[in-house]
Amino acid sequence: MSGSIQVVRKQQHQQQHQQQHHLQVKQQQQQQHHYESSCYLSSRSSVSQQSYTTYKTTSRRVKTSVKTEKGQEVVKLSPLPKRAKRTYLAMDKDKEVIGYVIPIFRANHDEVRRLMEARQEDVTEEGINYVAMRQLFAREAREAMEVRVEKKTRTVQIRESAERVELSRTIDEWAEFRKKMNPDSLTHPPELIVKPRGMTIWEGNTVKLYCTVAGWPKPRIAWYKNNVLIDAKARPEKYAAESNYNVHSLEIRNCDFLDTAQYRVSALNIKGEVSSVATIVVKRFQDGEEEGPLDPKPHGFCPEYGVTFETSIIDKFEVAFGREGETMSLGCTVIVYPTVKKYQPDVVWYRNSVPLKPSKWVRTHWTGERATLTLVHLNKEDEGLYTLRVNTKSGFDTHSAYVFVRDANVELEGLPVAPLDVRCHDANKDYVVVTWKQPAVEGGSSILGYFIDRCEVGTHHWAQCNDTPVKYARFPVTGLVEGRSYVFRVRAVNRVGVSRASRVSDTVVAMDPSDRARLRAGPLAPWTGMIKFTEEDPTVGIVPGEPSDVVVTEATKSYVVLAWKPPIQRGHEGVMYYIEKCISGTDSWQRVNTGMPVKSPRFALFDLAEGKSYSFRVRCCNSAGVGEASVSTGEIIVGDKLDLPSAPSSPVAIRNTATSVVVIWGASKEATNLVGYYTECSVVGTDVWMPCNNKPVKQTRFVCHGLTSGEKYVFRVKAINAAGYSQNSSDSDAVVVQAAISVPGKPTGVTLLEAVRDYMVVGWTEPATDGGGAIRGYFVDYRTVKGNVVGKWHELNHQALTTTSYKAENLKENVFYEFQVRAMNMAGVSKASVPSAPLECKEYTITVPGVPVGLRVQEVRDSSAVVLWDPPAFNGRTPVNGYYLDVKEASAGDEGWKAVHEKVNRNKYIKVTGLNGGTSYVFRARAQNLAGVGKASAVLGPVLAQTRPGTKEIYVDVDDDGIISMIFECSEMSEGSEFIWSKNYQAITDTSRLTIVQEKGRTRAIFNSPSLDDLGTYSCVVTNTDGISSSYTLTEEGLLRLLDISHDHKFPVIPFASQMAMELLEKGRVRFWTQVEKWTPACEVEYVFNDVIITQGKKYTMNFDKSTGIIEMFMDSLEVTDEGTFTFNLVDGKAKGTTSLVLIGDEFRALQKKSEFERAEWVRKQGPHFVEYLDFAVTQECDVLLKCKIGNVRPETEITWAKDSNEIAEGDEDAKKIQKHDGDLTFNIGKISKSDVGIYEVYLSDDRGKDKSVFNLTDAGYQTVMNELFRVIANSSTEIKVLSTEHGIVLYSSVTYCHEELRVNWLHKDAKMAASERVKSGVTGDRLWLNINEPTEKDKGKYTMDIFDGKDGVKRVFELCGQAWDEAFEEFQRLKAAAIAERNRARVIGGLPDVVAIQEGKSLNLTGNVWGDPLPEVSWTKNEKELVTDERYKLKFEHGKFASITISAVTRADSGKYALLVKNKYGTEAGEFTVSVYNPEDEENKEDKKD
Repeated sequence: MSGSIQVVRKQQHQQQHQQQHHLQVKQQQQQQHHYESSCYLSSRSSVSQQSYTTYKTTSRRVKTSVKTEKGQEVVKLSPLPKRAKRTYLAMDKDKEVIGYVIPIFRANHDEVRRLMEARQEDVTEEGINYVAMRQLFAREAREAMEVRVEKKTRTVQIRESAERVELSRTIDEWAEFRKKMNPDSLTHPPELIVKPRGMTIWEGNTVKLYCTVAGWPKPRIAWYKNNVLIDAKARPEKYAAESNYNVHSLEIRNCDFLDTAQYRVSALNIKGEVSSVATIVVKRFQDGEEEGPLDPKPHGFCPEYGVTFETSIIDKFEVAFGREGETMSLGCTVIVYPTVKKYQPDVVWYRNSVPLKPSKWVRTHWTGERATLTLVHLNKEDEGLYTLRVNTKSGFDTHSAYVFVRDANVELEGLPVAPLDVRCHDANKDYVVVTWKQPAVEGGSSILGYFIDRCEVGTHHWAQCNDTPVKYARFPVTGLVEGRSYVFRVRAVNRVGVSRASRVSDTVVAMDPSDRARLRAGPLAPWTGMIKFTEEDPTVGIVPGEPSDVVVTEATKSYVVLAWKPPIQRGHEGVMYYIEKCISGTDSWQRVNTGMPVKSPRFALFDLAEGKSYSFRVRCCNSAGVGEASVSTGEIIVGDKLDLPSAPSSPVAIRNTATSVVVIWGASKEATNLVGYYTECSVVGTDVWMPCNNKPVKQTRFVCHGLTSGEKYVFRVKAINAAGYSQNSSDSDAVVVQAAISVPGKPTGVTLLEAVRDYMVVGWTEPATDGGGAIRGYFVDYRTVKGNVVGKWHELNHQALTTTSYKAENLKENVFYEFQVRAMNMAGVSKASVPSAPLECKEYTITVPGVPVGLRVQEVRDSSAVVLWDPPAFNGRTPVNGYYLDVKEASAGDEGWKAVHEKVNRNKYIKVTGLNGGTSYVFRARAQNLAGVGKASAVLGPVLAQTRPGTKEIYVDVDDDGIISMIFECSEMSEGSEFIWSKNYQAITDTSRLTIVQEKGRTRAIFNSPSLDDLGTYSCVVTNTDGISSSYTLTEEGLLRLLDISHDHKFPVIPFASQMAMELLEKGRVRFWTQVEKWTPACEVEYVFNDVIITQGKKYTMNFDKSTGIIEMFMDSLEVTDEGTFTFNLVDGKAKGTTSLVLIGDEFRALQKKSEFERAEWVRKQGPHFVEYLDFAVTQECDVLLKCKIGNVRPETEITWAKDSNEIAEGDEDAKKIQKHDGDLTFNIGKISKSDVGIYEVYLSDDRGKDKSVFNLTDAGYQTVMNELFRVIANSSTEIKVLSTEHGIVLYSSVTYCHEELRVNWLHKDAKMAASERVKSGVTGDRLWLNINEPTEKDKGKYTMDIFDGKDGVKRVFELCGQAWDEAFEEFQRLKAAAIAERNRARVIGGLPDVVAIQEGKSLNLTGNVWGDPLPEVSWTKNEKELVTDERYKLKFEHGKFASITISAVTRADSGKYALLVKNKYGTEAGEFTVSVYNPEDEENKEDKKD
């Protein structure tokens, strides 16, 4: 124990010493750096003081507690160790990087001055590089003058001689270069062409910073970390700095958290200096405390198992998109090598660097090989960066991808979407603060506010907490019940309506925070969330003191929140509080919560007048009384204290991938309590904005995924806090979505093409990937090889090559050389290719041709590919006369090579067919001359036989003018991409045959004059893409077909949407019409009848509506002379069209009669007439209506009804059934019967004419009406129901009305039932029933009620079996037993009076009639006491029916309540009566006294 105390004291002493030293160093740094800026995080303490600090990542800090003057404890941190370095990272409490500070760079002027003074002495007219080279050559010359005597072999002498020749040539070149160059005019200061970019990476990864620098003399490059020079040579395991062709890079290996810093690159020459800063942020997954510098790092050998675990993550999940309500799964396959029995890695999932724990929304699964994360019922809270981290004993591996969650479809267009991230804060006994985040989409109009709902755990009832929407994303909820658990949700509202509810919050318990702290250490609450409290016995007589520190914690125009500290004097019982307010300028204090005091030291006041000033105070109360008021808060003005954030700065969109764009913006300058930013995108020209993220991000950089490749987008950003949304930022510049340009891949297949005594020609294959930018050239390096000893690499060319071959001159004969090649595009220079095999420089003596070069492939599809090549550089003794191409699967051995064709191919291309989709192939070519076949070329591939998604082919189009063209489209073009057309895979030189037109993402090759000379294969390649190409073979047959189509387009026919048709109109007029599909305003129509042109006049009326294309011709009537052919001839420029209609024979005569009838109908309709003739209808109430519709009537028009030719006069009974409403006449027959049969007529007449309508309600007409009535009745029947009675079981169905002629049949088990004494059917009122008396098991089964509906009948089915039978039969038995019991129970059926008045001294004899089966037991009672037969009472029961009681010489004592009790096994009954005995003398005395 004492030892541990000494250790602690020693540590405290060391910490104090370190703190003093840290303060001294800090003062010196403040004196030295005058222009540094820092970023601090503010933290709140209990003494309301703000302290500012920067988080140090190099050591742990010890927490100590210090008491202030007021006795309050403040947690302080020990000073950092002396070796801790300054960092410019801003950290939050969870050690998460939330920002960084960019220090003002100040160059080291002393170092620059020393460098420039040294150069000025030696360099007057020369550049730095020239001086260095001259000194180098001079030093080598002096060394060469020294006399040395040594023996050398011939090989050494030759090599030294060659080196001297090379050195002499180099000196001569530099001398010549110096003569041509004028340093004064060529020198210029350094310039950063491409600046290094900042990155955020995970711990354990490697990062590389690139920059491109121009300047002369060649600038000197230096890298700095937080203004400290990086010495890459001193730490080669950590840093690697490279410089190639003005492209400079710094590689930082195995990054850890200490590598988070600002990295600056500085370029310096005699003309000046330039620098640029990039920030590297290294993220780590951290559960506990941060690791110190002495803690073991999670890398390397595992002594526990004696192995080093290596982890690989394959089948990685990509960026995913989901929609609210869906379920999404993310997964990776994890391979851990070596496999150790019973050892499994630790698999952890993270979202936005926060570890995920299994819940009802998140499920994780690890099978031993595959890790899966399932997100159940997606919500916008689930959006973020998901990371899988696999921890082993030797290290860890990670994989990350972003998950986007789109909003669910709204029920109504324009509704807002649901808010998100609902949380509860500051929970107390009856109070909690609910916060949320605004959604990204406001809907058709701005969000007016939010509704907050609460639900008590264990119930399903949601109660709305606010009556009017609140604008702030923060709301205090009061009125909670102490000890109960709640969940909350939020809904947004705009002018269109209310959104869906958000995801519910976590459960919160309404209880005192101190009690919650105690419960965390004890047992958990029950599952219902209910926590029961047992209060202590109260102490009597202690009035609580006054609260202290009453402050306003929140103030908006909607509400004000007060907070205070409980009084010190409050006894053992709990206290509650009253809140009082006072309007400024008055002395009147008004109690706010008069009805119910609050339990929590928090309270929200609503309904305050905006802009007015108030003061507030609080009183405590308990059972002993109300205490004194607290100190007033002072004047508080009601209004919003939190302003909307300002708009972010203009966003900048940067290309990222083929479907994503990086958006960077400046933070809002005025943003208090910033929640985050929302990013929106819009396709240029649409003005439709879509959210890129549905969950706000705090960073000022976001990668927008899911964009359409090739489209042009603009972006904007808005900030949010609890007050709402900021204004949108200005739109970014438009950016085309396509992959960013990167360094190209490595060239491959470096081979020897030709060799002579002093030079060699080498060739290579272009890189598989160009990095998204066109390859601008190549650089070739060489080195000598002697045995196993290789020399240093030297550059062969200083200017980039544009071909894939190079002639290396001034080589030495019989010397072996190796070559390597680098490719270059605008992003930089690629890595070097694999060196070639050692090649000997000697003259070729072979007679066969060399190898073909430049093998390449295009038009790769699932089953074919086109392979092209260039002729060999060496033809042999005779010219090349053909080629052979071989192919094999990439996985096959050398024996797998097969010839693509048998005969020699004289072209330098061939289309390989018969490939298997999804299989990789390699190709090689051989050249042939008269001497034979040469060696095979370098292998091309592997090439995957697979059609790219979205691949389009060249297609041929013929426009309206008959012009034939080939069209090719590409949606993945990048900047600089071009369409390159070729014929037979050779450049098109004759431009007179084709005209090439290029548009956005589309190209057209137009045939100027199509002929047989144009036959061939046309191909088109898109540069700067991943091999997008296509071809089209124009054959003679295809050309002829295209020429025919072209002719049709040049000499077109007017298309008709419909051919000529005819229709009859009112008055019997005839309309001939047609409609053209395409026309111009110049279109003309010629009307022809029987080859004779007709014109407009009395008989014909013509019309051509050029807005709709409808052509019409009208005739008033058809006559005998109108039989024949009608024709419309159209002429529209060079287009013509004809349509005809033939009217002859029977067809014409039928049409003529119909025309005459229509004219007669028109004449009839000039007076009062029937629009609809008399007909009938059956209502749902089963009433029969006769109805008709009349038109063109006047008030004087007479309407007469008649039945059987007898007019229905106004006084008749049937006249009451007639009704007229507007143009509708009805005759309500009601419930029809045989008496209603007859012929009904309606007459219309006035001075313009008359009309008549008849309805025959006899025979067939009557039966038709009855069938319709039966149909209505049958369809109104309900499903069969069951009813049990004491006699049996009744099945019944109810109908609206039942007619006596209605036929109803009952079927049992599909067999018709016959009536019997036991089974009967019938109708009672509106009920159809089947009565089964004394049912048995045979009566079980399916019952069908077949109701005749005029056709097939309506069937209602009931299954009387199973539970239905059991319940009905049981109820029948119960009712039957009850009826039997009721009939046979014992009862008094008469004979006894209610009251008996008898004179004292007389005898009383009463007899009661009794019934019961079995015979009941009889007894008599007086005043509820049983009587027995004795001298005074004589009780008799005779014949089982009569019970009598006789009392001889009654006295007043016999007065009372008597009862005759009868009882058997079915029941008991009492016949009660009252006996009153009186004395006449006493009655007389009473009357005398009254007188």
